[in-house]
Order: sequence, then C-alpha cells, then structure tokens
Amino acid sequence: QVQLVESGGGSVQAGGSLRLSCAASGLTASDYCMAWFRQAPGKEREVVASSNSDGTINYADSVKGRFTISRDNVKNTVYLQMNSLKLEDTAMYYCAADKIFCGLRILPDYWGKGTLVTISS
Repeated sequence: QVQLVESGGGSVQAGGSLRLSCAASGLTASDYCMAWFRQAPGKEREVVASSNSDGTINYADSVKGRFTISRDNVKNTVYLQMNSLKLEDTAMYYCAADKIFCGLRILPDYWGKGTLVTISS
C-alpha cells in the first residue's frame, strides 16, 4: 500500500522559512516523479515544484528562486524548502507521485493528505 505522508507545515510570518517533508512508503520515490502541489482557499490545486527520476526539476513561476525541491533516496523522502514566504503562499501543501508524467504535465498516481502552511503579516 502506497502512502505519502507530509509534515513540516505550520504558521510563520512573512519572510520566514519552512521545510516540508514527504515520507514515501510502498513505492521507491527515486523511480517516480515527485511533486509538491498546493491549494489555497477558493483556488484550484496547482503544482509548485516537481523532481523527476532523471533529475529534471521544475518550479512554478510564483516560487522560483524561493522554493527548492530535493530528495533523499536513502530515506525515500522528498523535501520542499520554502524561503522568503509570502502571504500568498498560504495553502494546503500536498505531496504527489507520478510514474510517467512530470512537470506541468504531472497527473499524480498517488497523493498525500496534505500539510497546512499559514503565512501571517
């Protein structure tokens, strides 16, 4: 049974940092495109960053230069380092895995349940 379990969300002031973690079980993360999505209240879910099994990394324009996606294949874990956080980064953040597609084309096979990030002024 595949599980993606996110952690690391919380409340932080604008300009601060958070690091999200996604621990995968039941699959080998290094064989998958791993991605972070987010969904803000009243908005559609959007892909924030993706890391393909071939090393290709993509970011949404809104987070380029501020967010970094990385992997620890030994721990089967994917991370999202978020710096210079803005009010508009407030959202539920989800980890996702896709065996075939990646980047903007990702259509995840598996989803985590999410971790909430709240940015305050």
